[in-house]
Amino acid sequence: MNSNCVSLRSLVDKWLAPTHSMPARVALVGRMFATHGRYVQMEGCTSTGPLTIIFFRHDDGSWCVFPPVPALPAMCGHVFAN
Repeated sequence: MNSNCVSLRSLVDKWLAPTHSMPARVALVGRMFATHGRYVQMEGCTSTGPLTIIFFRHDDGSWCVFPPVPALPAMCGHVFAN
């Protein structure tokens, strides 16, 4: 795993800042259909009102608020070269 890995807990603390009076909760856990990547939907309350954020797990084990870039098909010329 990458040493620069960002944990889900640290992102929830950063974005939702949960407290005992305004806790954050897991609303949904699942996998994306196309890439099979994991995501977690978190809900919390802020001073301005309710907030829902979806966190995506990347291949290096880190969590981000944006989805990972799917692997695109690629051609390998050396496989067909004689």
